[in-house]
Amino acid sequence: MAIKRHKRKLRAIFSADVKGYSLLMGDDELATVDTLKQYLGIMSTLIGQYNGRVVDAPGDNLLAEFGSAVDAVECAVNVQKELQNKNAELPDSRKMQFRIGINLGDILWEDDTIYGNGVNITARIEGLADPGGICISRNVFDQVKAKLALEYEYMGAQAVKNISEPVRVYRVKIEPDINVPNMIKSVVLPDKPSIAVLPFVNMSGDPEQEYFSDGITEDLITDLSRISGLLVIARNSVFIYKGKAAKIEQVGRELGVRYVLEGSVRKVKERVRITAQLVDASTSGHIWAERYDRDLEDIFALQDEVTQRIVSALTVKLTENEQVCRACKCQSSCNIEAYDCYLRGLESLFRFTKEANFLAREMFEKSIELDPQYAPAYSRMGETYLNEWVFGWNPNTHLVDKAFDLANKTIALDETLSEPHGLLGNVFLWKRRHEEAIAELEKAIAMNPNNADRLSELGAILAWSGKPEEAVGIIKQAMRLNPRYPADYLWSLGHAYFLMKQYEEAIGAFNRALNLNPNFYPSHFYLIASFSEQDQETEARFHLAQLLSKWPEGSLEAARQRLPYKDESVLQRLIDALEKAGFK
Repeated sequence: MAIKRHKRKLRAIFSADVKGYSLLMGDDELATVDTLKQYLGIMSTLIGQYNGRVVDAPGDNLLAEFGSAVDAVECAVNVQKELQNKNAELPDSRKMQFRIGINLGDILWEDDTIYGNGVNITARIEGLADPGGICISRNVFDQVKAKLALEYEYMGAQAVKNISEPVRVYRVKIEPDINVPNMIKSVVLPDKPSIAVLPFVNMSGDPEQEYFSDGITEDLITDLSRISGLLVIARNSVFIYKGKAAKIEQVGRELGVRYVLEGSVRKVKERVRITAQLVDASTSGHIWAERYDRDLEDIFALQDEVTQRIVSALTVKLTENEQVCRACKCQSSCNIEAYDCYLRGLESLFRFTKEANFLAREMFEKSIELDPQYAPAYSRMGETYLNEWVFGWNPNTHLVDKAFDLANKTIALDETLSEPHGLLGNVFLWKRRHEEAIAELEKAIAMNPNNADRLSELGAILAWSGKPEEAVGIIKQAMRLNPRYPADYLWSLGHAYFLMKQYEEAIGAFNRALNLNPNFYPSHFYLIASFSEQDQETEARFHLAQLLSKWPEGSLEAARQRLPYKDESVLQRLIDALEKAGFK
């Protein structure tokens, strides 16, 4: 006798309902029913466009299935955007907002109807969504996180009705937060002139020359950043536009600047041609445009001339120190070969991998061989030694001492550079010389007030030094200057909030850091402690497993020896929280 088997299939399940439906019906039944029919029709059309199928739509609910989690989430985002536009036409009392939940589950299928625990879990996830919002399960998140240009906020393991185990849930951010990478919201313009230098286009016809055009961009950003009367967007944020045909108005809106500098570089043998134009991002009107044809050995003077034109065009007043620093730069080494090797080294340094770090060091060493007086190469080489130790590529503490020596060597050669003071500050932190670390970072920022990385580093050091309240404000300044900031900015912000016992803010920052870089395991480290101190054992142990998968050699003793807290009691608080969660 044949055994009847139920038909099963793995599907992305989509569940939606109206928040406050009964209140809307009580206020005006006919208008509510008309709006509901219209909105369900919009939703059904979009579901079909994204290869989904409406299973059922009783009352104010809708259940659908998709063969792809990506299709389901994309559809949900567009549903909410379309309904948001429709709601804009209605008075507040008549707006109809749906909550949407999406889960990936194995379901029973019979007569075009779906059943099973996967459907039940989806309904519970939907109930966790905000009106007009979307929540997804962890298994959906795993499928879409690398495929959709969206942001997600981890809400933790949620205990839901009639489901035996907690469900790990993520909130989909339909409109990303201001100052978060891939943002689309506008940033408020500052009171003083603000500028973004877009990556200069390599017009040499040789992809191998990209390092040179990138280096020119980097130098111009650095030169402008020294001017306190300007707000200058950091390299990390402008380079996301490299190779893209972004509109100037869009750049100005996304980075929060009034002016944009764009241009190109053509380097052929011993000649270089640079074109540059300064544009008002609010009107797309050109402030000035110029083409420079020079011998390669005149590159430093050429960069200084471009900087002067910008300062003049924006009527920025230079302080006496800024004028002195510019004069010193013009008298610095003009060994073009050394400069070329330096630019090649920067290109590798900014990749932040072990292999690229060693390649960068080789280039800086070669730059110094060609010109022993070329100060910037010493400081950058020091960064490679500190990176090697901080990133765990080499545990030898001698590397920190090497970085210390190179920073001091740089200052001896050129006291106008801010970079070696930033390097010294970070070295002093790891030597537990906190006040000296703060002093050096403050000196670096005074010399280059627009350097977002130095501001972020100062914020981090303030937190390690027992001043987390000050750290938060400093890190947010860094984020304004570098709106497309990396994961470590968010980690530093979360660390400061953790020290202040503002757990919700801390957990949010650490999770956003993981969204940017899933391998940034220090976030798991402090998520364990944050949940442990709130007696949320399930969440703490979840992040402990994540930490050990990415840092298998990790231990409490390693943390105790390495973490540079000024106050031993703060370190002990962290150790206690980690130990409570089962970290050994």
